[in-house]
Amino acid sequence: MATYDVIVIGSGPGGYVAAIRCAQLGLKTACVEGRETLGGTCLNVGCIPSKALLHATHMLHEAEHNFATMGLKGKAPSVDWKQMLTYKTDTIGQNTKGIEFLFKKNKIDWLKGWGSIPEPGKVKVGDEIHEAKSIIVASGSEATSLPGVEVDEKIVVTSTGALELSKIPKKMVVIGAGVIGLEMGSVYARLGSEVTVVEFLDAITPGMDAEVQKVFQRTLKKQGLTFIMGAAVQSVEASKTKAKVNYKLRKDDSDNQIDADIVLVATGRKPYTDGLGLDALGVAMTDRGQIKTDDQWRTNVAGIYAIGDAIEGPMLAHKAEDEGMAAAEVIAGHHGHVNYGVIPGVIYTHPEVASVGKTEEELKAAGHAYKAGKFSFMGNGRAKAVFAGDGFVKILADAETDRILGAHIIGPMAGDLIHEICVAMEFGASAEDMALTCHAHPTFSEAVREAALACGDGPIHS
Repeated sequence: MATYDVIVIGSGPGGYVAAIRCAQLGLKTACVEGRETLGGTCLNVGCIPSKALLHATHMLHEAEHNFATMGLKGKAPSVDWKQMLTYKTDTIGQNTKGIEFLFKKNKIDWLKGWGSIPEPGKVKVGDEIHEAKSIIVASGSEATSLPGVEVDEKIVVTSTGALELSKIPKKMVVIGAGVIGLEMGSVYARLGSEVTVVEFLDAITPGMDAEVQKVFQRTLKKQGLTFIMGAAVQSVEASKTKAKVNYKLRKDDSDNQIDADIVLVATGRKPYTDGLGLDALGVAMTDRGQIKTDDQWRTNVAGIYAIGDAIEGPMLAHKAEDEGMAAAEVIAGHHGHVNYGVIPGVIYTHPEVASVGKTEEELKAAGHAYKAGKFSFMGNGRAKAVFAGDGFVKILADAETDRILGAHIIGPMAGDLIHEICVAMEFGASAEDMALTCHAHPTFSEAVREAALACGDGPIHS
């Protein structure tokens, strides 16, 4: 039996970051992981492989649509799907091996196998029981499905199966117009699939700024995605090679059907806590199956903490990382803090979509007086030069104090541009502070400055 200061269950972005931070703070640390590789869903079957395919297919799109304009002549490349999947797999390997190296560097023990907590202070992995003063549950989440929709990861797939298809489908139906559905739908649309997105609500990407939603959907339509909105999926009938998606339109209650070679179920995720033994321990849970924690990531059972997708809040890798570092600080006797008001969200389509803080809809509902500064990428010289003039930056600031309350970007490099605004919000900056900061020319980031100027006397280039 080994004894540790901390055992982390799960090696996803939350778990491996928590383990490294614990080790850095001088705590003897182990991490439990049942996969063959570290990194959890994100590195193995989520964020990283999907970004590899998004990058590869964006390069294909550029070759097909923009190379000739730039004087790059010749046939657009043909797609070697097997090689593209190999590139994706190699990318995963580089990242997972990187975490193994970091574990060795920080003297973290990898306890290989699936973990459970038979009693407080003990973690069972396989037949072995290890002791720990503190346990961090970072078990992540798994894809959810709908009643009447059975996933086989061959014809009816989650994001996991969508990253490993044996061939590019002619017709793909995506159930759910959230981040995962739109990213994977974009990949296959660029590869030539006929992609139809079926969404229960009347707008894509629920919770996003309404103006961004409209522009985003219009842009994706131009890229060849078809949308069926306000549609409740009733069932999916799958054979060995095809599937039929049965849905009911909410506006008139009519029954409809659509054929597909592949159906991607992208209706969200749920915490993965099965087999941990939390029920027997009496760990309090929410109605949605999340582990309840206090503001120090402690559960109601002494010595057991929880972070990431297993607890409440947005299921984002970087939110889990922040919580992992903060929980480690708390366990080490320091102060751990996460500013939940400044957690960005990004969709890695083209154009990218990014947001942080409040939406206009939230501010209006709260009766909060605000001003909105907006700037189109059509006024940005760098964006126009690289065929990326679609989209805009919108900054929302308090009407009286000018303090930045939120920002929403659809356009080139939105996922990187948003962080300037995150830092500004973290420091309580005003829109004027950002407007008075010199930005290099020509860069995409000038659009952020122009949006900040638009919160005052107005932008220069619009």
